[in-house]
Amino acid sequence: MKGQGHPKQVTLKHLYIENQKMIGLLFYPDKIIQALVKQLPNVKWSTQYEMAFIPNNDKNLNLIFDTFKGVCWVNCSHFFPNKPINISNEELSVDSFRKRKPKAGWRYCPEDFYQKLEIRKYALNTAKIYIQLFEKFINHFPEKENLMDLNEYKIRNYLQTLVQSGKSDSYVNQSINAIKFYYEVVHEMPNRFYSIERPIKTESLPRVLSQEQVFRIIDNTHNLKHRCIVSLLYSAGLRRGELIDLKLEDVISDRMLLRVNNGKGRKDRYTLLSESILADLRKYYKRYKPLKYLFEGVSGEKYSASSVGKIVVRSARKAKIIQRVTPHMLRHSFATHLLENGIDLRQIQSLLGHNTLRTTEIYTHVAVRGMNKIKNPLDLRKT
Repeated sequence: MKGQGHPKQVTLKHLYIENQKMIGLLFYPDKIIQALVKQLPNVKWSTQYEMAFIPNNDKNLNLIFDTFKGVCWVNCSHFFPNKPINISNEELSVDSFRKRKPKAGWRYCPEDFYQKLEIRKYALNTAKIYIQLFEKFINHFPEKENLMDLNEYKIRNYLQTLVQSGKSDSYVNQSINAIKFYYEVVHEMPNRFYSIERPIKTESLPRVLSQEQVFRIIDNTHNLKHRCIVSLLYSAGLRRGELIDLKLEDVISDRMLLRVNNGKGRKDRYTLLSESILADLRKYYKRYKPLKYLFEGVSGEKYSASSVGKIVVRSARKAKIIQRVTPHMLRHSFATHLLENGIDLRQIQSLLGHNTLRTTEIYTHVAVRGMNKIKNPLDLRKT
């Protein structure tokens, strides 16, 4: 209510009641709004959702706007989809999933799930994860159960089984994303499951290597192609997928830059090209003669992500690094070492392709610049 500091507004929500799409009307108690809501046709009250609702159709939607015009704000931020379609030129096909042979007792994703992934040009890895996790979700329920009839209570119970079985927070979050994709994107009911809680995000710090450790790893990578891969991961701060997507024309030697196309979030960016790695890349090009991608497999196809991981692990083992090293640790190390050398955080954000500075700020917690100058209190004890 106005006296309690609440703005006058009616928030529209997607509801699914008695096999019908409904428009939920959520508002703080207000005599004028309540009187106007009662005038709407076939309006009912949901005890479960604690809001009024009417059938979802264009006529009723227009009537809501006309009814509350000039009286209060109609908040549609939870009602209309606002996520843009990806604009990547690369088409996505999930035919390998679509053409699977039927397996007795296993429910596959419905066709409209596949179609929406393709139309919106989701990244292939994201599409695979959504398909796999959504199928695990629907196979948790009897085959006769209509997917549209599943409510928040049943979804919460399913998520609880994931937690109880020891699934990680990331796995649970991705499962929620896959479930919400079906109901909110495929069936165009944004924010239908608005009260599904996500696991509290763990604020874990990135694992980084010292510069001396990174140099040891590179020095112990004797194969020229493999050394270029390891060196680029570190010197350009690349994600594994960004590295294997690099094409020959992305090496811009006259400006000492690397162009990263369709990075995370479908964003292009430029990052650093090391002079020392450029010399190795020229030797590599003359020896291996790649045709399209900078790093290609035996048959000329894009180099595999798993092979990149194995190269890093093997070189780190040869360098006698005790902890298990991943390609992403080299990216973390790149950012941390730049910060320790006084590079501005916003420049690091741009090189890494982070959406927000807050993501990049995590490296301030692992950088040791200045910290190694602090005298430990134990060392202050007089001998």
